[in-house]
Amino acid sequence: MRRWFLVLVIFLLTASITQAQETPDPARYQWVEVASDFDSPIFLTHAGDERLFVAEQGGLIWIIENGEVLFDPFLDISNLLSDDVFEGGYTERGLLSFAFHPDYGENGQIFVSYIDVNGDSVIARYSVSPDNPNLADPDSATIILTQDQPFADHNGGYIGFGPDGYLYIGFGDGGSLGDPSNNGQKTDTFLSKILRIDVNADTYTVPDDNPFVGNADYLPEIWAVGVRNPWRMSFDRATGDLYIGDVGEWDWEEVDFQTAESKGGENYGWSAFEGTHPFKEQPISSEVTMPVFEYSHADGCAITGGYVYRGEALPELQGIYFFGDYCTGKMWTMERDESGAWQATPFMDTDEVLTSFGEDAQGELYSIDYKGNIFRLEAVP
Repeated sequence: MRRWFLVLVIFLLTASITQAQETPDPARYQWVEVASDFDSPIFLTHAGDERLFVAEQGGLIWIIENGEVLFDPFLDISNLLSDDVFEGGYTERGLLSFAFHPDYGENGQIFVSYIDVNGDSVIARYSVSPDNPNLADPDSATIILTQDQPFADHNGGYIGFGPDGYLYIGFGDGGSLGDPSNNGQKTDTFLSKILRIDVNADTYTVPDDNPFVGNADYLPEIWAVGVRNPWRMSFDRATGDLYIGDVGEWDWEEVDFQTAESKGGENYGWSAFEGTHPFKEQPISSEVTMPVFEYSHADGCAITGGYVYRGEALPELQGIYFFGDYCTGKMWTMERDESGAWQATPFMDTDEVLTSFGEDAQGELYSIDYKGNIFRLEAVP
């Protein structure tokens, strides 16, 4: 009965994952370079002001201010990273993302996600220098949370604060092929999970309203299960909805969605499912929430989740979600139609090795090219 129910859910969801009839005309837009010559940039965000902060995989965070990259890095954690980050080949390790505390203007706290010298995940807190707002204090580090990584890939790496003020953390399934330890549906590990924690403590506490608090079968930090490699996630700054770009295995990439009203506890299916497609026979820990969009490896190989546009420069794009593919540089837009069905449409082909999108304090949209360039989405003059 359960299998038939899941097949019905797959059919209904797949029927709603159609191509939009109307979409922003890509001929009206361009990606304008705002900075270049970074070394493997992988993330961009802001601290609530005009500055942009760009992370390099090798452990440096740089500031772009008034169109110029400042001479000294904001933070340098390169000595904490594994050697393979600096050997020139492909790696999924290194500095993965960072986030400013919602009260950064008052407490000066920055949180970073990285893979350490032992190959394990670390979430750490730093403080801005009391003497220079453009420098973090390297001696202020406090390790908040760690996770052993059995393999070198599928680390996840996203961290970000939700509208509730809690820190959300995305961990992959631990790596290798086919989720060999079945971490996707296990409930006693952080691997293949989205966590939600309160960092307003020496390290962290678990919010009382996390969905599995009091359930002995689950770790209380868990907010959602069944993600394979949630490399990039984002909250819609206007609605609080959560968008998850989850990197697939052999065939399918997916966008998962969680409404702002969610109480958590979603199961996004991995590794019983890859996208909407059955992948591996195994016990399922709870009812599966299927993706709102998927694309096959005919169009790419690794999704890069993006942001809902909430800027003012391009008002016609309000409420549209942008995402893309790391391997091909293709970008899509996605939104709901009048019936509430999700519609995704190809937006633009680019030459970028697309490691991330980003947004500034005003909600303008950026893309990050692993080759070293930062671009902002603008209207064609």
